[in-house]
Formats: sequence, structure tokens, C-alpha cells
Amino acid sequence: MNESSNNVTDTITMEDTVRAAETNEGQEITGGSGNGEAEKAEKPLTQGEIIADLEAKLAEAHDNYLRKAADFENYRKRMNQEKITAVEYANQSLLLDLVSVIDDFERAIKSAGTQREAAGSDTEQIASSYSSLYEGISMIEKSLVSQLENKWGLKRFDSAGEAFDPNRHEAIMMEKSAELEEPVVAEEFIKGYTLKERVIRPAKVKVVMPEK
Repeated sequence: MNESSNNVTDTITMEDTVRAAETNEGQEITGGSGNGEAEKAEKPLTQGEIIADLEAKLAEAHDNYLRKAADFENYRKRMNQEKITAVEYANQSLLLDLVSVIDDFERAIKSAGTQREAAGSDTEQIASSYSSLYEGISMIEKSLVSQLENKWGLKRFDSAGEAFDPNRHEAIMMEKSAELEEPVVAEEFIKGYTLKERVIRPAKVKVVMPEK
């Protein structure tokens, strides 16, 4: 009984061993086939393929460069044109303010002319016409000076009686005095102007110099 049982067990064990061996052999064959496909997929490019790939990338980079260069050139031209336009029209606001002052002058002159015609030979009316013209021009001048100072920073300065400053004054006449210890502006012929604290036109003055 024991001997028969052992024979059956040996037979089953041998069959299992053969079956397992066949299974392992099949797995090895399958695995070999997969590695072959991987090796085929990872096959290195030929020299011709590498050159073709590099040429394609170079052509793409060159196209990108040309586009960027064209964009930059268009931008540069646009900026230059905007700069030229800004310079040409930089004084537009100032000129419009001056145009309004010219309008005031025209109205004052027209009004004075009308009054002069109406006055005829009447000296009193002529004097009144002149007085009206003078007042009108004075008002226009004050308005213009105020506008230039408040809106544009252009300011005129008085010099008579001030100590002579070569940065602010241009001496066109001079005389000496024993009573002074330093140069002084005695008379102002043409007023000076500053633009935002910078002297853009010195005043033309007469200077009294100390004798020593």
C-alpha cells in the first residue's frame, strides 16, 4: 500500500516539474521578444537623421530671429515717430494760451479804434480812448504774466536796488561810487526771467561799482 502510494506521488511530482519547466521556458521566450522591441525602439539615430533634425531646429530658430528682429525694428520706428511728434507739438498748450492773449490784444485794439473814430476831433474823448486802451493792455499784460508764472513756471524778477549777481544780471552800463562797498544794480533796462528757479534770461541792468 505504501509503495503504490509513493509511486503515484512521484508520478505527480514529475508531471508538475515538467509543466513548470515548460511554463518558465514560455516566459523566457516571451520576455526575449519584449526586449527585442525595446532595443528596436531605442535604436540610435543615424548621422543623416541627426543632421536633418539639427537643420530643422536651426531653420526654426532663424525664422524666430527674423520675426523678433522685424518686431523690434517696427517698435524702434514707432518710438522714433512718437518722439518726433512729441517734440513738434510739445509747445501746443503754451501756444494755445498765447493765442488767447492775442485775441485779447485784438479786442483791445479794435475797441480803441472804434472809440477813436467816434471821438473825431474831441480831445477829451481821444484822451478817454487812450486811457481805455492803456488800461486794457495793462490788464492783458498782467493776465499773461500771471498765467505764465502759475501754469508754466515762468517768472520775471525785479533787479533795481539788488546786489549785482552775474548769474542773474547782465551789466550793460556801469558807474562808480565812493558810497558803496559792493556792486549794486542801479537801474533795470530789461527784466530777467526764471523758469522753475533757473535763470533763462538775465536782466539787463546798470551797475554802480565801489571805487575801491
